[in-house]
Amino acid sequence: MQQIRVRGARTHNLKNLSLDLPRERLIVVTGLSGSGKSSLTFDTLYAEGQRRYVESLSAYARQFLSTMDKPDVDSIEGLSPAIAIEQKASSHNPRSTVGTVTEIYDYLRLLYARAGTPRCPDHGVDLAAQTVSQMVDQVLRLPEGLAAALLAPVVSERKGEQQELLEELAAQGFVRVRIDGRIHEMEALPQLDGKKKHTIEAVVDRMRIRPDAAQRLAESFETALRLSGGLARLAFLQDGQAGAIAEQGAPHAGRGQAGACPGPPGEAGLNSGAAQRELVFSSRHACPVCGYSVPPLEPKLFSFNNPTGACPSCDGLGVQEFFDPQRVVLHPHLSLAGGAVRGWDRRNDHYFHLIQSLAKHYGFDIETPWTELPEHVRHVLLHGSGTEAIEFSYREEAGRRSRKRHPFEGILPNLTRRYRETESPMVREELARYLGVRPCPECQGTRLNRAARFVFVGGRTLPELTALTVGRALEFLGQLALAGWRGEVAAKIVKGMVERLRFLTDVGLDYLTLDRSAETLSGGESQRIRLASQVGSGLTGVMYILDEPSIGLHQRDNRRLLATLKQLRDLGNTVIVVEHDEEAIREADHVVDLRPGAGAHGGHLVAQGTPRDIAANPASVTGQYLAGRRRIAVPGSRIRPDPARQIRIVGARGNNLAQVTAQIPLGLFTCVTGVSGSGKSTLIVDTLFGHTAARLNGARVEAAPCERIEGLEQIDRVIDIDQSPIGRTPRSNPATYTGLFAPLRELFAAVPEARARGYDSGRFSFNVKGGRCEACQGDGVIRVEMHFLPDVYVPCDVCGGKRYNRETLEIRYRGKNIHEVLDMTVEDAARFFQNVPAAAGKLQTLTDVGLSYVRLGQNATTLSGGEAQRVKLSRELAKRATGKTLYILDEPTTGLHFHDVEQLLHVLHRLRDEGNTVVVIEHNLDVIKTADWVIDLGPEGGEGGGEIVATGTPEDIAASEASWTGKYLRPLLAPERRSAISA
Repeated sequence: MQQIRVRGARTHNLKNLSLDLPRERLIVVTGLSGSGKSSLTFDTLYAEGQRRYVESLSAYARQFLSTMDKPDVDSIEGLSPAIAIEQKASSHNPRSTVGTVTEIYDYLRLLYARAGTPRCPDHGVDLAAQTVSQMVDQVLRLPEGLAAALLAPVVSERKGEQQELLEELAAQGFVRVRIDGRIHEMEALPQLDGKKKHTIEAVVDRMRIRPDAAQRLAESFETALRLSGGLARLAFLQDGQAGAIAEQGAPHAGRGQAGACPGPPGEAGLNSGAAQRELVFSSRHACPVCGYSVPPLEPKLFSFNNPTGACPSCDGLGVQEFFDPQRVVLHPHLSLAGGAVRGWDRRNDHYFHLIQSLAKHYGFDIETPWTELPEHVRHVLLHGSGTEAIEFSYREEAGRRSRKRHPFEGILPNLTRRYRETESPMVREELARYLGVRPCPECQGTRLNRAARFVFVGGRTLPELTALTVGRALEFLGQLALAGWRGEVAAKIVKGMVERLRFLTDVGLDYLTLDRSAETLSGGESQRIRLASQVGSGLTGVMYILDEPSIGLHQRDNRRLLATLKQLRDLGNTVIVVEHDEEAIREADHVVDLRPGAGAHGGHLVAQGTPRDIAANPASVTGQYLAGRRRIAVPGSRIRPDPARQIRIVGARGNNLAQVTAQIPLGLFTCVTGVSGSGKSTLIVDTLFGHTAARLNGARVEAAPCERIEGLEQIDRVIDIDQSPIGRTPRSNPATYTGLFAPLRELFAAVPEARARGYDSGRFSFNVKGGRCEACQGDGVIRVEMHFLPDVYVPCDVCGGKRYNRETLEIRYRGKNIHEVLDMTVEDAARFFQNVPAAAGKLQTLTDVGLSYVRLGQNATTLSGGEAQRVKLSRELAKRATGKTLYILDEPTTGLHFHDVEQLLHVLHRLRDEGNTVVVIEHNLDVIKTADWVIDLGPEGGEGGGEIVATGTPEDIAASEASWTGKYLRPLLAPERRSAISA
């Protein structure tokens, strides 16, 4: 069958949808937000594919899996095995990195275990075990005629007179030893100082290097290795030393006796101490200088998730929690008595008396602001007095005071001890507010123990290799050439890594470093990593379903992503993509456009066929934008920035930023653009928002470093509207997050029947006892723990998923109970509550940001990142505007159709027109062209980025030859944009 036939799909808002999809094609499903795209692709096609797969398993296997409900569809024919690559939030496991998620790290562990060379951390000596034959061959490669002595180290840097050891060596027949770098005859040994460290080496053999000395060398090496426990040293003789030996006669078979001839002039001698010219040999994986050794190299030694390889200090996390002085000294402008350090002021009698005793001892005033105290005083206060005893005064139970002398513990050690020892969750939670995170001081953030950090391949350690970007790692491994058997072993391992790295590059992720935490990845980046893994799997006959893989991609990288999708298709797979990107729609083999409406209005098929067919269909809103009949207009004029009103970021250097200085005009709509990984989020979110929130809101956030930020006195608050979930439990929903739920509960409490029963607004909350269903505690679902599988949520049997008990549901407002109201879409609720001002305003803002299709009580965990961001935006819109607010949004067009983007732009321009400053990180060209000001970063991603390429109006950016954004923006700013597809 060459088609996937869907008949009578009614999942969610689909209206009995029937359509045929061609197999082994790239299919784009598009339409307005809420029109049913995900319902068709994920909740119908993918869900049915998964259900059929589970049904094919044995009864024994199915008992470990949850029962999967059949989607509401009459029939689906021609369905292939389905794989969904969704915009799931990246892993919250702090141990997950880009390398582990892509399995590249597994290859690296194998490479270092099989082809790595361990090295001594202190002396830089390779710990390669050698056989006697290899040692002999290495010596015979030296210049012929060279005079040398073979030594056996028996004592290394050890105190004592060593009299017994020297007597034992003499008894074994050795006639010479080298003590502390100088040779001595056994008959004339010096008296050793027992309080000093000494190094003693027995002279096993002295010779001149000759090709016929192989057998003699082998016997001497065996003797030296046996005597020293696996180490031998070859020292070179100077002229005088060699001559003295030559006078003794012909070579002798005994230990320590050998003929020698004059060595080359200028050679370092045995007594010269020129240890750098000596050769060291080892028959075991140990440093010949200090004896440092490593266990046999195994892949687990290089795993930070295994105790064998993990750093013992941080357990492989790479970071440590610590009490951050900047968080502990919360108000540095205040004095100690006035509350510079919370809990150590006048309100805490015990600790305040300690501070008074310290002030008396060190002679400082407790009323002096913290910043004006001497540096050594601040150090003692934070870290303690060390061994210095101080007299402290303590209040006893009877009101008397006692005096004791002891060192001062220090505020930070005190907090650390209390946090470690307390059994009270409240105390632990309170102290945790002062915790910060820093790289582990032992492993410097590399996560591995000392042994694993000093194994080399191609001159790089594993941490050094994982610190490279995907692009740089691909370049390094592509040029890796190891000698001998190591090269043969590495070649097979490297081949698999190069393929995976190339796939990551093809989907536009070459700027990511392999050691980057998976927690910091955006939804789009996580999705493209999974996409790269699927391309590498080489499966055929599969139906892949993707949810907006172009999220977070610059237009420059879009073509590489589309080429990857086509590569999946060309392998014989059906690729179905939910997408709004214009270029993706134009490149598709088949386009499905759902009804131009959302929620209850959506779910109908408007048009399907080639992109040309969609553009020619007058009923298709998507087609109207493709054909150019509708477009987001370029503003006729732009607001010029006022040089006197701007925020100036000076010397930003977080992540890959290269001492960037940027000006953001106030009262304007500014877009920050650039290729993926160029430093946009680091500059705006990590630097600007981090420092501004700390200064204006008193927020405790980790801000990226910069010299200073000027002009913040011109704004009164800053709001970062990101794509993080509005809640992680079934209790969170748009109604609770936007504050809409409170007036709704008050409405129900005011109903005469509710007043007669004595119900207040709390009765209609599912978060407290009273009106909620106690079987599910108001969740509406019961969590079933699946042990080794993810937890499963099933509807509550008692309330049927309605959250409330029967008595509460009997209260009705205009014919509807509280559950039915929460089940309304925003659009329906706006009509229902149009005469209730407290609710109507909040519902209108949700409509303004394009969320009219979302249900009021919809589980927050089911909202996409873009939807969650717009819920947050609507909450801010509902607040009273001050006209001096800085709004920061990171890719707000995620998940938005052309028409929805137009709606969103009206909202953002409204915020600007009220006098606020709007800063948007964005790749969408329709948003960029309507901005008042643009800051373009680049020129590349990762190490190649971190610089400002161009600033100015969109026209200025388009005129810049160095800007990738300008190249793609140029055609959109032309007076008449030509459509790529004629109607």
